[in-house]
Amino acid sequence: MIEVVTVGTAQELAEAFAVRMQVFVDEQGVPAEMEIDEFDATADHFLARLDGQPAGAGRLIVRDGVGVLGRLAVLAQTRGVGLGVALVRAIEERVRQRGLDAVELHSQTRARGFYEKLGYRAYGEIGIDAGIPHIWMRRTLVN
Repeated sequence: MIEVVTVGTAQELAEAFAVRMQVFVDEQGVPAEMEIDEFDATADHFLARLDGQPAGAGRLIVRDGVGVLGRLAVLAQTRGVGLGVALVRAIEERVRQRGLDAVELHSQTRARGFYEKLGYRAYGEIGIDAGIPHIWMRRTLVN
């Protein structure tokens, strides 16, 4: 069973950060000092569990009146069961609750198709972030 919660305890935040570290630092080679950043202190954090176990994470920050979805991570052994979709939809719902009508994200280019299937459209040039090609994407939400 998939469950997505808005992080509300120190334990949940630690679990979300552990997922991010495993995916981005251990698996993808992002420097640890880049993974946890200054935006984490004020972000809304989300934790996905599969059968009660932490398996995915993401965050939401607000910049210039737009929700910015970031740090979406799903553990390798749990990919393909809908955790990423559940996280994106939960974050989009939080964006709506905040009265905003658009979500942007800086997608790794290898994940572009995943986000396109969820209604996101790429814009701008491909750039490098933490040594990984990324592209900005945006989705306007219908309330």
